[in-house]
Amino acid sequence: MLDIRLIALKDDPEIGQLIRSVLEEFNVPKVGTAYADVSLNCMFETYQRPRSRYFIVSDGKAIYGGGGIAPLEQYSDQYCELQKMYFHKSIRGRGFGQKMMNLCLEFAQKQGYTHCYLETMEYMTQAQGLYRLSGFTYIDGPLGDTGHHACGVQMIKELL
Repeated sequence: MLDIRLIALKDDPEIGQLIRSVLEEFNVPKVGTAYADVSLNCMFETYQRPRSRYFIVSDGKAIYGGGGIAPLEQYSDQYCELQKMYFHKSIRGRGFGQKMMNLCLEFAQKQGYTHCYLETMEYMTQAQGLYRLSGFTYIDGPLGDTGHHACGVQMIKELL
């Protein structure tokens, strides 16, 4: 049975590999996207920072996905970013994206963020559908400094 839980230190190698494999599956550029993020090697440590949290989808033996919230770098402290939300193809379409989204946005609201920002690729249309259903709207350009200059789609959601 799959469950969503907080990331643990032991998860670092597996979640980093899972994220990279999903990005490779979608032919995402290795530069200017999450693929190149140093944090993929130290996810647990990265999400121990204030107002940050990362969640894992696991059956207790393997990791099938994850997603997190962290402050939006080089921007207002009222804005967070939905980060590194990726799922293995075997669990896509089974409601884990919506569950993860709800968990992340609930955490963001509790941290006092007023807006949640995200970036994605133009052709990741299934993900964009989830984002729109969750209340995200498209904006005309990037906010903050994520380092993901290859991501052509930016979206935002006001947190109530």
